Amino acid sequence: MSQTSTYTEDNIKSLDWKEHIRMRPGMYIGKLGDGSAYDDGIYILLKEVIDNSIDEFVMGAGKTIEINIKENIVIVRDYGRGIPLGKVSDVVSKMNTGGKYDSRAFKKSVGLNGVGTKAVNALSSFFEVESFRDGKLKKVTFECGEIKINDPIVESSKRKGTKVLFRPDNKIFKNYKYRSEYVVRMLKYYVYLNPGLTIIFNGEKLRSDDGLKDLIEDNNNAEDFLYPIIHLKGNDIEIALTHNKKLYSEEYYSFVNGQHTTQGGTHLSALKESLVKTIREHYKKSYDSSDIRKSILCAISIKVMEPVFESQTKTKLGSSEMGGNLPTVRTYINDFIGKKLDNYLHQNPLIKDLIQKKIVQAEKERKELSGIRKLARERAKKSNLHNKKLRDCRVHLGDMNKDQRLDSTLFITEGDSASGSITKSRNVNTQAVFSLRGKPLNSYSMTKKIVYENEEFNLLQAALNIEEGIEKLRYNKVVIATDADVDGMHIRLLLITFFLQFFPELIKEGHLFILQTPLFRVRNKKETIYCYNDLEKDSAIEKLSNKPEITRFKGLGEISPNEFKNFIGDSIRLDPVIINKDTSISKMLSFYMGKNTPERQNFIIKNLKIDIDKL
Repeated sequence: MSQTSTYTEDNIKSLDWKEHIRMRPGMYIGKLGDGSAYDDGIYILLKEVIDNSIDEFVMGAGKTIEINIKENIVIVRDYGRGIPLGKVSDVVSKMNTGGKYDSRAFKKSVGLNGVGTKAVNALSSFFEVESFRDGKLKKVTFECGEIKINDPIVESSKRKGTKVLFRPDNKIFKNYKYRSEYVVRMLKYYVYLNPGLTIIFNGEKLRSDDGLKDLIEDNNNAEDFLYPIIHLKGNDIEIALTHNKKLYSEEYYSFVNGQHTTQGGTHLSALKESLVKTIREHYKKSYDSSDIRKSILCAISIKVMEPVFESQTKTKLGSSEMGGNLPTVRTYINDFIGKKLDNYLHQNPLIKDLIQKKIVQAEKERKELSGIRKLARERAKKSNLHNKKLRDCRVHLGDMNKDQRLDSTLFITEGDSASGSITKSRNVNTQAVFSLRGKPLNSYSMTKKIVYENEEFNLLQAALNIEEGIEKLRYNKVVIATDADVDGMHIRLLLITFFLQFFPELIKEGHLFILQTPLFRVRNKKETIYCYNDLEKDSAIEKLSNKPEITRFKGLGEISPNEFKNFIGDSIRLDPVIINKDTSISKMLSFYMGKNTPERQNFIIKNLKIDIDKL
């Protein structure tokens, strides 16, 4: 019989604010991560500090924000009103303390000047805040949330505002680094949504004149647009939209009070509903909602009084009310789109015709696919082939009540040996494995029909649950795990082609990665070092000295499960797959995956590199 554990006063613990944040960081910043994904914790720390500077700008104080990141030290300087000097320490170290609780000082704000900044303080090995106000300076320095230096208020000739310097704690964020492409992406969203704001990042000026129109243009290639971007503005609302010529899925960018709501919310649901309703009423036809929204590129920004988000990271809006004397979010968006978009279509008959042709084409393609979809599903169900391809995990991205949902990962591997190594060494809670039987089909220039006709693609789509878009994606990270040889590179390219062709939003939203695996193992009797390149190998040889044993791994299957667990655990190295905004997806696919053109032959010859192993 099992013993009943005791439950007494000694079991009740009251944690200090910083201890609680450091013990449960996920409650405040989502996942931790190492910076390889755009929503990793180190970017949330940066965002929380910037949000306060943005709120200053929104309130008419400080048109420039300076941000510098070097060697994982972050500096954010704004020229707002500055934190009241007597409360500088409290604002960054006392829970439930901040200016945003007073609606007279801040309206339609996002930052809490409280919880967010305090989380940054607690999760940083070094944190320093300076407030310049009324010709005076107050400076406080912390380490892991503990006050180390509390300088007295002194005279200062510097411009008013706030300066925050922090270094994320490497005990919490393992082997992390800031990727400038993710930082720039985040900062651009701020300038798109705040006309007149200038952000200077490591000396580079970021600014936007046309808001969401600039956003759509900067994140996509203009050659892929079916028609010029429709840009609609109103009080507390802005919308930009177009259709992509070849994109199969819908793509949305949604914002509330300048906050990028990556998981949407009530405003995004209202937007989708309004677009369908307006189009149906304008054309006086009951088009299917999926046909209307197919291939759409759309961005929405609204401003709400006292918004309610579904988590501290503010990625999903829960508010149903606009606030004040305004109607509900749903009614407000419905009325705006119903009037503005309808008027635009009446005034622009050419665009009106293009949209209708796109809808009719989408309807035709959907009907053509319906029979094939049904057969594919029945085939998969009868054969029960899912179990052969997919070794699933227990926790998925959609499990909103589970702490580990953001760690959910699908490894796509090739060959039985590699799949076996990963399967035996993986974390069964959060890591799944999908096994390819060989090189997948080159899907370039094929229609979506091939996704259902090709057994492997169909099962991969089903495993990811992305048939209707990525809103129900089952894994936060999709990792291509192949050998680092020519065949492995080819498989990577074929898989990336598949995702670019049919599910580009998976890449655009930062879910696709390449697994880095070690090329060498250097060891002696006391220590083993895994090396990912020649420089690391040379350094390891020097460190271990006395002629250590050197092993070169030719493929994933050569690495034993006991060793493999070291490469897919806490120290996993991932390279994100990122689409360059200047690149047309259709042109890029045509160049790399199309017919063997002289242009590609010349490119290969020009960029050919010979790798000769050191003897």
